[in-house]
Amino acid sequence: MSAERAARNRLISSFRNRLQEGQRAICERFLTTGNALALLHERCRLIDDTLCDLCQAVNLPASLAVLAVGGYGRGELYPASDVDLLILLPEQAGDALTAQLEGLVCLFWDIGLEIGHSVRTIEECLEQASGNITVQTSMIEARLLAGSASLFAGFSVRIKAALDAKNFFQTKRIEQEDRHQRFGETPYSLEANCKEGPGGLRDLQLILWTTQAAGYGNCWKDLERRGFITIDEKQLLESSEAFLRDLRTRLHLLAGRREDRLLFEYQTALAEQLGITATATQRASEQLMQRYYRRAKAVLQINAILLQNIGTALVPPREEPPQPINERFQNAHELLDVVHEDVFDVTPGAILEAFLLLQQHAGLHGMTARAQRALWRARTLIDDDFRRNPTNRRHFLELFTYGNRLTQALRRMNQLGVLGRYLPNFGRVVGQMQHDLFHVYTVDQHILQVLRRLRRFAIEEFAHEYPLCSRLISDFGNPWVLYIAALFHDIGKGRGGDHSELGAIDAAQFCADHDLAADESELVVWLVRQHLLMSRSAQKEDISDPTVIARFAEIIGDERHLVALYLLTVADIRGTSPKVWNAWKGQLLEQLFTATRRHLRSSEAPPMPAGVIAQRQEEARRVMRFLALPETIHERLWEQVDTVYFLRQSAEEIAWHARVLHDRRKTDTPLVKARLSPLATGLEVMVYAHDQADLFVRIVGFFSSADYSIVDAKIHTTSDGYALDTFVLLDVTNRHSEREMISYIEHELSQRLSRHSAGEAPASGRVSRQVRHFPLQPLVSIQPLVSLEADETGKMFVLTVVAADRPGLLFTIATQLAAHRANLHTAKIVTLGERVEDTFLISGGHLEESACRVKLEADLLKQLQL
Repeated sequence: MSAERAARNRLISSFRNRLQEGQRAICERFLTTGNALALLHERCRLIDDTLCDLCQAVNLPASLAVLAVGGYGRGELYPASDVDLLILLPEQAGDALTAQLEGLVCLFWDIGLEIGHSVRTIEECLEQASGNITVQTSMIEARLLAGSASLFAGFSVRIKAALDAKNFFQTKRIEQEDRHQRFGETPYSLEANCKEGPGGLRDLQLILWTTQAAGYGNCWKDLERRGFITIDEKQLLESSEAFLRDLRTRLHLLAGRREDRLLFEYQTALAEQLGITATATQRASEQLMQRYYRRAKAVLQINAILLQNIGTALVPPREEPPQPINERFQNAHELLDVVHEDVFDVTPGAILEAFLLLQQHAGLHGMTARAQRALWRARTLIDDDFRRNPTNRRHFLELFTYGNRLTQALRRMNQLGVLGRYLPNFGRVVGQMQHDLFHVYTVDQHILQVLRRLRRFAIEEFAHEYPLCSRLISDFGNPWVLYIAALFHDIGKGRGGDHSELGAIDAAQFCADHDLAADESELVVWLVRQHLLMSRSAQKEDISDPTVIARFAEIIGDERHLVALYLLTVADIRGTSPKVWNAWKGQLLEQLFTATRRHLRSSEAPPMPAGVIAQRQEEARRVMRFLALPETIHERLWEQVDTVYFLRQSAEEIAWHARVLHDRRKTDTPLVKARLSPLATGLEVMVYAHDQADLFVRIVGFFSSADYSIVDAKIHTTSDGYALDTFVLLDVTNRHSEREMISYIEHELSQRLSRHSAGEAPASGRVSRQVRHFPLQPLVSIQPLVSLEADETGKMFVLTVVAADRPGLLFTIATQLAAHRANLHTAKIVTLGERVEDTFLISGGHLEESACRVKLEADLLKQLQL
C-alpha cells in the first residue's frame, strides 16, 4: 500500500470515529434530557466542525465557499437527515479542481456522511433557482461553513435580489395545497407523516420561508413583533413545533433511518418514551396519536391565519370599504369579518352567529384572519351559561335546519375549537383514533365524513352517485334530524361500554335542551341507538328469509324510521373507510330496505314460507318466459331441491340455474358456470358437482389462489346427492377484467374439481402492518338457529367468526368445518377494512351435542390465533 493511500485511510478512520462517537454521545444526551432542539443544534455543530477540518486537511482552495443549505443551513439536522451542501465556485472549475472536489465528496461519504451536494458558480445558482421553488428555498437558508466569506456575501446579495417575494409566497402556497392533497387534505391519517403531512413540520417551515423571503423575519418572535401573530399564537406555535420536533427526532432514532411516518410499529414505543400509559378505554398509542392530531390541528389553524396575513401584506387587496352585514359583522373582500376584534367578548352569542352567516350568505367564501383569530381566542367563552342560553341553542340548531354548507360550517367550527366547546362530549373524541382495523379516520373526522355523505344525498349535483338515497332524502321531511343523529352516532366512543347507548343518552339530552318536538327527538335517539342494526342485519343474516325480514321490520316500526336508518347506514359505511364500502354491500342494504318496506306496506300478515316459495317460483317462471325458455325447463331442477333453496335464492338465480342445468345428465364431471354479477360488481359462479366432504375447501382454495374474495355463498345439496353452490366474488387485485376471467374460472375450477385432489392451501401473503401491530383477538361463536322456519328439526347452527383479515382465512375456516364433518349451507363474508365478521349456517358433525360445538369453536380459535 502506498504512503498516500495509507494516509488517506488514516484520515478516513480518524474522522469516521470522531463522527460516530460524537453522534453517539449526542443521542445519549438526548435520551437523558429529552431536548430535541439541543440534539439538532449539536449535530449541526459536530458536522460543521468535521467538514471544516476535513476541508482544511485536503487544502481546499480558499477562493471557494462551502455552504450548508436546506435544513442543514437552517441549523437543524435530525438524526437521520441528509447533509445538504453547496460548493460555490468563483468561476468554472478546471480539471484539477474538479478532481479535487470529487475526491472531497468521496471523503464525505467515506467518513459516514450522507451528502446531498451541488457544485456551481453564482451565475449557475441563479440560473438553477430561476423558476425552481425548491432550489430557491434551499438557497435562502444558506450558511457559510468554510472558504471565501466575500464569495458567500456576493452570493447572498445576488440570490436575495433575484427573489420575487410575491411569486415565492404564491408558489409556496400552491406547493402546500398540492402537498396537502397528496395526504388526503387531512392530518388524521392512521400513520401520519409528521414532517410532510398537513399540520406537520413542513407547514411551520413554509411560514418562515415565506417571511424570510419577504424580509419579515425568520423566527416566531419576529412575526410577533411585526403583528402577524399574537403572543398566545407564538407560544402555541413554539410548543407545537417542539412537540413535532421531539416526535420526529425519536422516530428517527427508533427506526434507525430517515422515517417521518408515525408507523404502527413505532407508535407504542414512542408513547412509552413520552410516558404515556394505556387506560381502560385507550391504548397508549391511541393517546399519542390523539396528542399528535390536536397539535397538527392547531398548526393548520395558525398556518391558515398566518398565510392569509402574509398574503395581505405582500399583495394588499384593492381599496374597497367593507360592506356591513349587521352591527357585528361585515363583508371584507368576500370574507366574513368582525367589525372590531372584541366582538365576541362583548357579544359571546355572535360566535355561533358567525357560522350561520357563512351558511346564509353565498357571497362569503371564508373568514378573514382577524375573524378566525377572534373566534379562536373566544372559544373559551363557551361555558355552561353559554350552552344554556336559549338564543345560542337556537343558533346552533339553525345550522342544521338551514342545511346549506353545513359540512363546511361544522368543519370550520371543529378546526377553531368551537364545536368541541359547545358539545363537550364531541370535544372528547376530537383526534381520537381507535385501531379497530376498519376505521381510517379519527372519531370526529368520521362523524363529519358521515354528515358530508348525508348532505351529498340532498344536493342535486350529486344525485347520480346514489340515486335511491337522493330520491329518499328529497321526500324525507325535516332531513336535518338525520344530521343531528349523524353528529351523535359515534360520540360515545372511547368511554367504555356500548357507544350506541352512551350516544343515545347524549342525543336525548341534546334534544331536550334544544326543544325538539317529541317525534323528532324520538327519531334522533332511536337512530343513534340503532345505527348499527341495518348493516349487521344485511351483512350477517339471511335476508331472503321472511322471518328475518319480519323481525327486522318489527324493530323498525314504520317506513319513516326505515328510510332514516337506511340513509344513515349508507352514509356511515361510506364515511368509515374507502376499503369498507363496495357495490355488494350496497346491494345487500338495498335488498333489505326494499324487502322491509314491502313488508311494512303490506296490511296482511307476513307470508308463510310456502307462500313465499310459490311466489318466488312464479317470479322465476316469469323470468324464464322473458328469456323465451321452454315451459318445462325448470321441472328437473325443482324436483331435486328442497324448500330452503327457494327461500335463499332469488327468482333470477333460480331461472339461471334451471337454464344451465336443463338436460344436464348425471355425471361425475363437475359443471362450473360463471357470469358477471347481475346485482353488483364482480362475478357470480355456480358449481354443480357430486357432493364431497371437502368440496367447499377445494373451491375456496381455488378462488383465493385466483385472487378473488368470496362475499356470499349459498350451499345446497340436491336430493340425488349433488352440490349446487353459488358464490359471489370480488377481485381483490382490481384487475378490471371480470369478463376475461369467466372462461378461466369455468375451465380451471372444473378441471381441479375433476381431479379429486385435496384442496390446495392458498399462497401465504403479507399480513397488513395494522394487523401485525394492533392484533384483534379472534372470536368464535356457535348458536342454534331460531329464525328460519324451514329448519323444523332444530339441527341448524349459526357460526360467527370475528378476526383480523389475512390471506387464506376463509380456507382455514373451511378446512376446520370439513375436518369436523360440518355441512355448510350459507356463508356471509363481511370484510371491514382489515377486520372480517363472517357468518355461516352449518349443520351435521354432531353439532347438536354441546361437546362437539365446543370442540369446533376451540379448534377454530386455535387456527385463527396462529
